[in-house]
Amino acid sequence: MDRLLTLLPELWAATFETLYVVSIALLFGGLAGLLLGLALYATRPGSLFPQRAVFGVLNVVVNFFRPIPFVILLAAVQPLARGIGIPGIGPEFGIFAISLASMFAISRIVEQNLLTVDRGVIEAARAAGASRSRILFRLVPREALGPLILGYTFILVALVDMTAIAGAVAAGGLGEFAIVYGFRQFNPAVTWAAVLVIIVIVQAVQFLGNALARKVLRR
Repeated sequence: MDRLLTLLPELWAATFETLYVVSIALLFGGLAGLLLGLALYATRPGSLFPQRAVFGVLNVVVNFFRPIPFVILLAAVQPLARGIGIPGIGPEFGIFAISLASMFAISRIVEQNLLTVDRGVIEAARAAGASRSRILFRLVPREALGPLILGYTFILVALVDMTAIAGAVAAGGLGEFAIVYGFRQFNPAVTWAAVLVIIVIVQAVQFLGNALARKVLRR
């Protein structure tokens, strides 16, 4: 316990580093995943911009990357990260790998939630003169906003888990803190302190996401 008290500054620093990595990864991965999900939805047969070949390629790419376990993806994308000037360790690499992994997961969540929008709403908008682009970028996301918020909440929780895994490659945050000061020094109290902080973060994210989704769905 005394050792844990002396490590409190490092624990808070690791917590803020985790929040930083998660925030930046969600920004990049969330935007890229949203665009990719919109493309999957729009180009599928019978949708707004049906392009069977484009949808087939995008579908294969997403299905190829999405099932790869994150710990394996970390090792697999290190050469790619170094090739574009990102170190193979550290928070920058963590952001790169997490953004890449989350992009494909988010794209599928976006696509599936957009598919729940009633076709009658879309047909009514078309009959009223709305363009297909306006429907795609404004109407459909607004109609699916509640489920999308829940989907992004799920991904945000997953990003916190990914940052902990990324600690294995010295990507900073609570994962690296637990490994360096807890696991390697045989101090379970330090490890559990990191676990408890992660639990608090996850619970806060889930609570806020659920509350926001309920507010949107009641409209």
